[in-house]
Amino acid sequence: MRMREEYGKLDKAVMSIWECCELLNDVVDDSDPDLDEPQIQHLLQSAEAIRKDYPNEDWLHLTALIHDLGKVLLLPQFGHLPQWAVVGDTFPLGCAFDESNVHHKYFTDNPDFKNPAYSTKNGIYKEGCGLDNVVISWGHDDYMYLVAKENGTTLPHAALFIIRYHSLYPLHKAGAYKHLMNKEDEEDLKWLNIFNKYDLYSKSKVLVDVDEVKPYYQSLIKKYFTEKLRW
Repeated sequence: MRMREEYGKLDKAVMSIWECCELLNDVVDDSDPDLDEPQIQHLLQSAEAIRKDYPNEDWLHLTALIHDLGKVLLLPQFGHLPQWAVVGDTFPLGCAFDESNVHHKYFTDNPDFKNPAYSTKNGIYKEGCGLDNVVISWGHDDYMYLVAKENGTTLPHAALFIIRYHSLYPLHKAGAYKHLMNKEDEEDLKWLNIFNKYDLYSKSKVLVDVDEVKPYYQSLIKKYFTEKLRW
């Protein structure tokens, strides 16, 4: 919650989406086991794969391009946060840690684990309250969600849902925490499940020609974002 307050000020930089894509090339994600290429290649590979299969969903192409831009938190200009605070799986706080969370056994060292208010299935929440009302662990997902939302993007709600929860693997891999979802979440989750196939399995050694596809993605950026954003 402290990190959300700090980064919600959006006072770290002013730049365009494409400038941030280029900045991401300086980022190495230690949690990514199968990527030696620059981050922009992963973004474009995901986006181009979705574009091929869902040619009419241009919002989804752009969502794939920008979904990992929050990883700039690893760079000095954005606070030089440690890898564990930026990448890897995210999980809900304020309720019991589901066993599907990666390395679940280590939650016993988390002070919240021993707090009775947080140790039941619903914890401090009501069933069906909606994920927007649930506090999720801080990371690059939530940062990019904040940037997009606070800068007034016209992307649909499903796009913001994908950006915000694409690392919430207990939900979309194991089906955990679904009792906290509302109807809108259920609709958006369908799109996240589609997106996830391309996020995880589109990484390849065949590089995308950046100069060739750049005009298309810049046209989408212009459609859904202002030219300069506060970060």
